[in-house]
Amino acid sequence: MLGENHLLTTDFPEFTDTIKTLCEQDSQFQQENSRYTLLDKEIRELELSNTPISDDEMHKLKHDRSTLKDALYARLKKVPA
Repeated sequence: MLGENHLLTTDFPEFTDTIKTLCEQDSQFQQENSRYTLLDKEIRELELSNTPISDDEMHKLKHDRSTLKDALYARLKKVPA
Protein backbone atom coordinates (compact mmCIF):
# COMPACT_ATOMS: atom_id res chain seq x y z
CA MET A 1 0.00 0.00 0.00
CA LEU A 2 1.32 3.42 -0.93
CA GLY A 3 2.28 5.79 1.84
CA GLU A 4 2.27 3.12 4.52
CA ASN A 5 4.30 3.90 7.65
CA HIS A 6 6.98 1.28 8.36
CA LEU A 7 8.53 2.68 11.54
CA LEU A 8 10.03 -0.02 13.74
CA THR A 9 7.56 0.71 16.52
CA THR A 10 4.69 0.36 14.04
CA ASP A 11 5.87 -2.91 12.52
CA PHE A 12 7.20 -4.39 15.78
CA PRO A 13 5.03 -2.99 18.58
CA GLU A 14 6.14 -5.80 20.88
CA PHE A 15 9.65 -4.26 20.81
CA THR A 16 8.63 -0.65 21.55
CA ASP A 17 10.35 -0.60 24.96
CA THR A 18 13.44 -2.34 23.60
CA ILE A 19 13.67 0.12 20.69
CA LYS A 20 13.43 3.06 23.10
CA THR A 21 16.07 1.58 25.41
CA LEU A 22 18.48 0.79 22.58
CA CYS A 23 18.07 4.27 21.10
CA GLU A 24 18.97 5.74 24.48
CA GLN A 25 21.87 3.40 25.27
CA ASP A 26 23.35 2.28 21.95
CA SER A 27 24.49 5.06 19.63
CA GLN A 28 24.98 2.70 16.69
CA PHE A 29 21.42 1.36 16.99
CA GLN A 30 20.11 4.92 17.37
CA GLN A 31 21.96 6.05 14.22
CA GLU A 32 20.76 3.06 12.19
CA ASN A 33 17.19 3.56 13.44
CA SER A 34 17.37 7.24 12.48
CA ARG A 35 18.68 6.33 9.02
CA TYR A 36 15.89 3.75 8.64
CA THR A 37 13.25 6.28 9.76
CA LEU A 38 14.49 8.91 7.30
CA LEU A 39 14.60 6.38 4.46
CA ASP A 40 11.06 5.23 5.25
CA LYS A 41 9.88 8.86 5.30
CA GLU A 42 11.58 9.57 1.96
CA ILE A 43 9.90 6.56 0.34
CA ARG A 44 6.50 7.50 1.77
CA GLU A 45 6.81 11.09 0.55
CA LEU A 46 7.87 9.98 -2.93
CA GLU A 47 4.93 7.58 -3.13
CA LEU A 48 2.38 10.13 -1.95
CA SER A 49 3.61 13.09 -4.01
CA ASN A 50 4.01 11.17 -7.27
CA THR A 51 7.50 12.63 -7.53
CA PRO A 52 9.23 11.42 -10.68
CA ILE A 53 11.64 8.64 -9.82
CA SER A 54 12.52 5.60 -11.86
CA ASP A 55 11.30 2.18 -10.86
CA ASP A 56 14.92 1.10 -10.40
CA GLU A 57 15.60 4.00 -8.04
CA MET A 58 12.47 3.25 -6.00
CA HIS A 59 13.36 -0.42 -5.91
CA LYS A 60 16.83 0.43 -4.57
CA LEU A 61 15.38 2.68 -1.84
CA LYS A 62 12.94 -0.04 -0.78
CA HIS A 63 15.69 -2.67 -0.88
CA ASP A 64 17.92 -0.50 1.30
CA ARG A 65 15.06 0.04 3.76
CA SER A 66 14.35 -3.69 3.88
CA THR A 67 17.99 -4.60 4.44
CA LEU A 68 18.32 -2.05 7.23
CA LYS A 69 15.04 -3.17 8.82
CA ASP A 70 16.23 -6.80 8.81
CA ALA A 71 19.48 -5.81 10.53
CA LEU A 72 17.65 -3.75 13.16
CA TYR A 73 15.16 -6.56 13.78
CA ALA A 74 18.00 -9.05 14.25
CA ARG A 75 19.49 -6.70 16.87
CA LEU A 76 16.11 -6.43 18.64
CA LYS A 77 15.74 -10.20 18.84
CA LYS A 78 19.14 -10.52 20.55
CA VAL A 79 18.12 -8.34 23.49
CA PRO A 80 17.01 -10.48 26.44
CA ALA A 81 13.36 -10.05 27.33
